[in-house]
Amino acid sequence: MTTFRLAPAVAEAFPDTLIALVTATGLRGHEPWPETSAALEDLERRLADGSWRPADETDPRIEAWHTAYRSFGTNPRRIRPSVDALGRRLAKRGALPRINPAVDAYNAVSVRHGLPAGAFDLDHVSGAVDIRHADGSESFTPLGEPGTTEVPKPGEVVYADTAGVLTRHWNHRDAHRTRVTEDSTRVTFLLETLHAARDGALLTTAAQELRALLAPHADRTTLHHVDPARPETTV
Repeated sequence: MTTFRLAPAVAEAFPDTLIALVTATGLRGHEPWPETSAALEDLERRLADGSWRPADETDPRIEAWHTAYRSFGTNPRRIRPSVDALGRRLAKRGALPRINPAVDAYNAVSVRHGLPAGAFDLDHVSGAVDIRHADGSESFTPLGEPGTTEVPKPGEVVYADTAGVLTRHWNHRDAHRTRVTEDSTRVTFLLETLHAARDGALLTTAAQELRALLAPHADRTTLHHVDPARPETTV
């Protein structure tokens, strides 16, 4: 089992934070996921016919993350929150990338609801996962760049376990070590908001939608939450 903890300093700086953790065990990434394929195609079709567009930096959901990034020294127009970057890519190209079914599922839910999403293969997580400020001594290897090592700046919000940083700039980019592949069988997926009072119901809807996409392809799914009032949970 893996424990996720919201550090007191992050909770104090972002007191309306709410994170939903959907954990799937017995995940089967090599079989067809028709519901996820349909979700992606629906978004692309709606974009093409003009009935929907992804949230951009003028949207309060994205603007809140830009403000947060600036508060810990990250330029959000150079290093964008994941949902912002994904939405911009979709708007420009008219299509979302197809990575693997589990990643495609959380990408579809993320961009549909304008909420950052990510995931960790729990079999490659070392110890507990803390959402905290970096101290400048940690190392990070970006997704898709196994030969690269970065050092997050002190004060940057990161997800980190005992072996290193799992996500830089809160939700900009995940680490290569805990990436989700077709072979991943125990995965925790995360959906986040900094404005639970405003977007808590939206986060709940998104988490339920993600769980519905995962459930046909997993032995079990669970839903947990982390926020300043409940800063720790075990999945």
